[in-house]
Amino acid sequence: MSASPHAPSVIADLEQQLQPIPEEARTRSVSGQFWIWCGANIAPINWVLGALGVDFGLGLWDTVLVLVVGNLIGMSLFGFFVLLGQRTGATGMVLSRAVFGRVGNYLPATIQACLAIGWCALNTWIILDLVMALLGKLGVVDPNAANNGARILVAAVIMIAQVVISWLGYRAIAAFERWTVPPTIAVLIGMSITAWFFLHIDWGYAGPAGHVLTGSARWAAMTGVMTAIGIGWGITWFTYAADYSRFVSREVPRRKLYLASTFGQFLPVVWLGLLGATLATKSTTVDPGQLIVQNFGVLAVPVLLLVIHGPIATNILNIYTFSVATQALDLKVPRRALNLIVGVFSMAVVVFFIYKGDFANTLDEFLSGIVAWIAAWGGIMLVHYYWLLRGRRSDSAKLFDPVGTHRLPGVNWAGMVAFFAGIAMTWLFMYGMVPALQGPVARAMHGVDLSWLAGGLTSAGIYALLGPLVARKYDEVPQARSTPAAFDVEEVVA
Repeated sequence: MSASPHAPSVIADLEQQLQPIPEEARTRSVSGQFWIWCGANIAPINWVLGALGVDFGLGLWDTVLVLVVGNLIGMSLFGFFVLLGQRTGATGMVLSRAVFGRVGNYLPATIQACLAIGWCALNTWIILDLVMALLGKLGVVDPNAANNGARILVAAVIMIAQVVISWLGYRAIAAFERWTVPPTIAVLIGMSITAWFFLHIDWGYAGPAGHVLTGSARWAAMTGVMTAIGIGWGITWFTYAADYSRFVSREVPRRKLYLASTFGQFLPVVWLGLLGATLATKSTTVDPGQLIVQNFGVLAVPVLLLVIHGPIATNILNIYTFSVATQALDLKVPRRALNLIVGVFSMAVVVFFIYKGDFANTLDEFLSGIVAWIAAWGGIMLVHYYWLLRGRRSDSAKLFDPVGTHRLPGVNWAGMVAFFAGIAMTWLFMYGMVPALQGPVARAMHGVDLSWLAGGLTSAGIYALLGPLVARKYDEVPQARSTPAAFDVEEVVA
């Protein structure tokens, strides 16, 4: 931290209870943001996400198109949530108090806490595939056996490591990412060179022989993959962004922070997605252990030893975000105690995943389900902070007022109506792999999935109409236009 020689001890105290991060305890460097978001996405799950496109029957270049275009859109929106944390010093779930109300915000905060548990468990489960593949190569376990006991033991060890890093707080997370991501990138360069120049990838792969998708079937598959690994992937990070950018000084140019954070997300997601898609054209599997071992042979041992870093780097963010989201429920529990709790909950979910078989179905059910609420939440938040508050000086201190404050509504009915309408519209346009996640509009369009777009635009549009009615009572008086706006999108995109 470069803001103050006393910053480490200041942050250690501030992080135990939910409160704004003061300017003197912040950093003026944005490199930490790049490494945090880059490290969080250098994970086997992104190999799998890339492979999902091929598994759904798409050709290689259709999958690449979805990855690039979808993540350009998703990550560009993600950057605006990063800027909110820098401006206010508040976490994502504290920021949403202004949108949903001081008590009404308990709903999104609870969803976010559960979401963090699910992601932590899912990423730990993916590590188990990699570890078992490695141990099978070394002859420690029978690669053809279920090895459920060994998986549970390894998962417990990994979970302890993740909890310890997150327990130490933001500085430990930032340091872990900064020192471990560069050598991991070096390994990925070696993997990519080996895969793309020596494994005889079929760069013209258009789909399974005799079953190449065309017409409406092709577009349906592309939109479904877009929801899971394109725009949908960027959307899943909206609720996390401010939890870490709140440690960045307001003196850092917003454009600089925006670019560092979004590029840190975009680079590994597209890179690993492309790697997974190209390998899947050879192995036609989405299992991460088999995906690597079958294609790299003896090289899998050093590769797996280093790339296992990726899911741990992701899960330390999930565990940390769980703790601050739970504190937004007004539970007066120290953050470190909550870190221990999420480790126990996540481990229980890992055990459930171990005994639940189909990897692709489980992953798609989870990803498709979370897009429903995050798209709605994100649309409302963007309207509130980048449109409703334009030209106004927002007092972020009121977000930390106790329950019963008169400076925020208890329940913001405008935000709630927009939120539930957005979720409903998301489901109508969703086409997941299970019947419960297949809405009537998507079925009528032969499987075309526009859930993220329908949900986000619906919630944003309704809140744009209803939000000002509540804002007149609780928001500050508009300032003169010569006064810089608290949240000005024009400075970022100019």
